[in-house]
Amino acid sequence: MPAKLIDSHCHLDSEQFNDDREAVVERALAAGVERMVAIGSGDGPPDLEAGVRLADRYPSIYATIGVHPHDAAKADGETYRRLGKLAKHAKVVAIGEIGLDYHYDHSPRDVQRDVFVEQMRIARNSRKPIVIHTRSAWEDTITLLREHWSGSGLGGIMHCFSEGPREAEQALALGFHISFAGIVTFPKALGIQEAARIVPADRLLIETDAPYLAPVPKRGKRNEPAFVVETARKVAELRGVTLEEIAECTAANFRNLSGITPQ
Repeated sequence: MPAKLIDSHCHLDSEQFNDDREAVVERALAAGVERMVAIGSGDGPPDLEAGVRLADRYPSIYATIGVHPHDAAKADGETYRRLGKLAKHAKVVAIGEIGLDYHYDHSPRDVQRDVFVEQMRIARNSRKPIVIHTRSAWEDTITLLREHWSGSGLGGIMHCFSEGPREAEQALALGFHISFAGIVTFPKALGIQEAARIVPADRLLIETDAPYLAPVPKRGKRNEPAFVVETARKVAELRGVTLEEIAECTAANFRNLSGITPQ
């Protein structure tokens, strides 16, 4: 078994896990995954506790809270008040996933931007890092981060990083960690793979984004936290180090960012 791993981003509240969630968690633990971070965006407001409910139930699970850009149009003043309160929960480690998604445009872009900025304010007040979702919106995302997050000293995570080395350098300059998901194992993901080579070891994270984007050789299946081992293996190969080294450094990085202690 490799050194203990942390899946820094998974959607264990998904209905795809309704029939075997307990077994999914057990398989992850058996594979060496010591912690899983349940992303709390769920189906959007008014439910803000999708991750917290799982964190309360399972010792190995921590949570985030936040409004995904898809659901930005559902947010209102009450949403923000409740997020501020939930941020005090002992197992809430970050605000996210938040950001911009211009690929699907499920919420108007100006609304996405406003909700993103407001959640950065909540994160600053709560002294929590942020978890960023950005799709087809890199330049606007970086601009808003420079305007509203740079200098906070709180850091954050570029979740499921799907850009190249230039964008990785921009995120690193803003103090972010870069989290690689199963896409890095895809043969044609050359830009992402190059980014995985150049990210400093102390800013590197791994994730599944389960149930989405299962890594090779599980591609096409429902993803689950146990499969983060495959992503770690690929990142190790790209960087010319051992799986154990990637497991150790990515777990340590997440603990340092979030303040959680080793199991």
